[in-house]
Amino acid sequence: MFIGGLGRSGTTLLERLLGEVPGVAPLGEVVHLWERGVIGKEPCGCGEPFTTCPFWRRVGIRAFGGWSTGLADRILTLRRRVDRTRHIPALAARRCRVGLSGYTRAYSRVYEAAAQVAGGRVVVDSSKHASLAFCLRTSPVVDMSVVHVVRDPRAVAYSWRKQITRPEDGTPMTRWPSAWTAVHWLVQNLAFELLARRGGTVIRVRYEDLLADPPAVMQALLTRLGLGGVAVTFLRQGVAELSVAHTCAGNPMRFAAGPLDLSRDDNWCDRQPRLHRWLVTALTWPLMLQYGYRPRDRRTPEGAVAPWLTAGVAAQECR
Repeated sequence: MFIGGLGRSGTTLLERLLGEVPGVAPLGEVVHLWERGVIGKEPCGCGEPFTTCPFWRRVGIRAFGGWSTGLADRILTLRRRVDRTRHIPALAARRCRVGLSGYTRAYSRVYEAAAQVAGGRVVVDSSKHASLAFCLRTSPVVDMSVVHVVRDPRAVAYSWRKQITRPEDGTPMTRWPSAWTAVHWLVQNLAFELLARRGGTVIRVRYEDLLADPPAVMQALLTRLGLGGVAVTFLRQGVAELSVAHTCAGNPMRFAAGPLDLSRDDNWCDRQPRLHRWLVTALTWPLMLQYGYRPRDRRTPEGAVAPWLTAGVAAQECR
């Protein structure tokens, strides 16, 4: 299961919720495993350094005979060669680039080993990048379903301007100007639209719908993914009970354990400068309308669960 979309859209939250479903193993942003985990030795979601985490040590041994910086360097070299947004048109046309098979083979080995170690039948990669989803689609052994998470671009732009400290090392996370965020929001979401049109399994979930009614949206999503009938007992009265997760990279929420308040972050409605709000709207409005966001509305109505996720089933918008 690949969770895609632009960062700050709720992708990590959705991964954490899916990770509480029996038989589902959340892995974090595997695209960053090589640099941040193997080379940087950043902590796993369990708090242990990646190279000493028992879960990831067993995964590395099963997949490659053990992790090594040489392996990570080779994968990062291949990533720079094939896994780029500018290569999406070629990947969509099935014009495979040199090194692509070796690149996707490394991911498939990680997924298979993680499933075996976790004792699950589904793994979740929340890498988000559309280019990686297109790369994985070429793999003959990866059975991939994409969950495409979208959020109001004005809220995403506001979040990308905030100062957030990485708990791994105390350094600030990347910040983007509003216009830059708007362009990335447009490009990434259009790329997942293209993936759906090219026959990929792409299921769209809005952040606002997920927070409006988490149990209903989760049940509908699980049904669409072939995991229907699983009780989401970890969700109760706007709170999710999270267990420790072995996620290799992602935003600070990956370290959360215990009760997590499921409330929408709508601070942008009151705090985002009007100029920034209208700039983002001007750059993204056609796709905003398609996703149900209204340029003049400063807040998506509470309880407005998207039509493709109502009644516990996925409908026309789920592809």
